[in-house]
Amino acid sequence: MSMKRRTFLKGALASGAVAATAGLMPRLVFAEGAKAPAGFDAKTYDDALKAVSGGAEVTESPAIAIKVPDIAENGSVVPIQINAELPKIESIAILVEKNPVPLIANFKFAENGVGYISTRIKMGGTSNVVALVKSDGKYFSVKKEVKVTVGGCGG
Repeated sequence: MSMKRRTFLKGALASGAVAATAGLMPRLVFAEGAKAPAGFDAKTYDDALKAVSGGAEVTESPAIAIKVPDIAENGSVVPIQINAELPKIESIAILVEKNPVPLIANFKFAENGVGYISTRIKMGGTSNVVALVKSDGKYFSVKKEVKVTVGGCGG
């Protein structure tokens, strides 16, 4: 009986390891025929910005506060907070200019949503981090340079 139990446990552990490894592989999964949301397939900062904003004019705004460390000791885990004191916030996107995939996230807000997010991002190296806020149909931004001492995206 114990031999069958060991065989079962070995198989279960091997299956679990394969499943766990598969879960670590980053990928976007969509229904058949569906496309990635605008900007997530962009390879350059300008293309991602254009995809998210639809090519609309983007104005820098002091009403947006971005809190991110000046120096990130580990690019794999960079904490970020964005607080937008603008009316009728529709979305907040996070972009990292020099990342291989510059669009990190694009948060959509309900009609009565508060323009605040807090998360962690991954950076491949020293770069500008940009918060792009859509408010009342217009786009506003703020950016801050973050120096990365240990690589994140690139290793």
